[in-house]
Amino acid sequence: MTHDSTAVQLASSSSNATASGGGWWRDAVIYQVYVRSFADSDGDGIGDLRGVRSRLPHLARLGVDAVWLTPFYVSPQADGGYDVADYRAVDPLFGDLSDADELVRAAHALGLRVIVDVVPNHTSEQHPWFRAALAGEPGARERYHFRPGRGPDGAEPPNDWESIFGGPAWTRVPDGDWYLHLFAPEQPDLDWDHPEVAAEFASVLRFWLDLGIDGFRIDVAHGMVKAPGLPDIGRGAQATLIGTEPLPFFDQDGVHEIHRSWRRLLDSYGSGRIGVAEAWAPTSERLALYVRPDELHQAFNFRFLNCPWDPAAMRTVIDESLAATTAVGAPTTWVLSNHDVVRHVTRYGGGARGLARARAAALLMLALPGSAYVYQGEELGLPEVADLPDRVRQDPAFRRGRRRLWDTDGPAEPVEPKDPVEPEGQDGLRDGCRVPLPWSGAEPPYGFGPTGSWLPQPAGWGGLSVAAQTGDPHSTLELYRAALELRRAMPGLGAPEAGTGSGAGAQPGADPDGSDGSDGSDGSDGSDGGPYPCGMRWQPAPEGVLLFTRPGFACTLNSRPDPVELPAPGRPVLSSAPVETDGRTVRLPPDSCTWWSW
Repeated sequence: MTHDSTAVQLASSSSNATASGGGWWRDAVIYQVYVRSFADSDGDGIGDLRGVRSRLPHLARLGVDAVWLTPFYVSPQADGGYDVADYRAVDPLFGDLSDADELVRAAHALGLRVIVDVVPNHTSEQHPWFRAALAGEPGARERYHFRPGRGPDGAEPPNDWESIFGGPAWTRVPDGDWYLHLFAPEQPDLDWDHPEVAAEFASVLRFWLDLGIDGFRIDVAHGMVKAPGLPDIGRGAQATLIGTEPLPFFDQDGVHEIHRSWRRLLDSYGSGRIGVAEAWAPTSERLALYVRPDELHQAFNFRFLNCPWDPAAMRTVIDESLAATTAVGAPTTWVLSNHDVVRHVTRYGGGARGLARARAAALLMLALPGSAYVYQGEELGLPEVADLPDRVRQDPAFRRGRRRLWDTDGPAEPVEPKDPVEPEGQDGLRDGCRVPLPWSGAEPPYGFGPTGSWLPQPAGWGGLSVAAQTGDPHSTLELYRAALELRRAMPGLGAPEAGTGSGAGAQPGADPDGSDGSDGSDGSDGSDGGPYPCGMRWQPAPEGVLLFTRPGFACTLNSRPDPVELPAPGRPVLSSAPVETDGRTVRLPPDSCTWWSW
């Protein structure tokens, strides 16, 4: 049985969210486009908005509900556009405002919604506000975090905070003051206690909502408010603490009032406009605060992304994520890769094993209740490019340890970084997941554009291109297409509200352990097996196997390196690898996931 066996037969044209009457985002599959690496229309080797528009039919055929665009605003590109100099204009590198308008219209015509990045934690150093601050204009520095230094002559940073990209989070300007930048020195942090900051961003959101976009992905949504007094942390390696321990510069309670104000603004445009938080929090419960009914609609579930290939760890993360979001009435999101992390084919071991696990993880993710995010190229099974030459690398974290210091004599000479080697990627940095996509052909740039690409594409990617995989029933692309088609068609999938009620996830008749479908518990949060209000229930399974049911549906994940036999949970409809079943028992392949119906 191969993964294309019944997808077309069961497919329908309406999403579960539409059918259930809920908000479209509650079970949406949202596709992340890293604009500079998606498609190039003008031959400069850099992806652009016209290139994205030309490839929208691929996303419609894939079966996603929305597209999320990384920043395309005017920017010096010190951090891939996340250093914004003008929030209301398109950088000429990517086109112009008319291109953005036409892209939104074209997406809507194909039934795709459009989400754009907004970057409220920091601006570019070239933003007019920061230039005014450096020029000494009265009051201009109050929009940022400028402070005097410590020690003799103020020569030491104001506190011990570290930049996410390495080195101190402070840079000194010629007159002796220091300014805060949690990321690169070219990205000064805004002070959200200043009323002009809030007013400016409310205006920016209205500008793009008026253009017709459907929502915002909020960059560093957890970082806009800092602890009063900017206290020391007292330890180093602070980037390793993000999402695991409380930090005075992240996940402060004050961010929630900002998000409440943005929710009111979004709601004023009617239903369907959403806010998505890129938020790192120490616990699932803290993360759930961002999606309370009066705050944002979604928050990225990075704990799922960071989960190792281990069934016990996966179940723990799934349980804790669902319990936390259920408590506030919000959907959970699931994500495996994005533009900031090593691609999950490589994280799961690379090669054939990494690809097998990545395909299985995709089916697991798409079977879970809530919304899923797909990063461009994961539908092709792309691995991380781990051998980029240093001369082409552009991630500012590659230069961590190089820090610009102003003094009366000008900038200091850069200091060469000392980078630890991480075998899964290239020093654990981000260029390797941002290599432009292969669309067609046997040689670079594989249809990405008329000429080359801003990061070199590997030889051998021709077989991974969209054209090469289209029509191949065993390809990763067709697996994703089939899964998304089935996800729309099967009533028990997608919408978190599906099958609400005790026992909704239980299969009629015998479960895999021979019981009656009730594991002996009446729990309603799933922590003891189920069911969750979404109708999901864990079922007994052999060691190394996850098995859960939803209304009319079952999902099995075999994480083991060897096949596993168990009673068939139903009729197989999709699998990441061929399964053998006689209708009563099934032999699950190693590192595989299978969907079942009855």
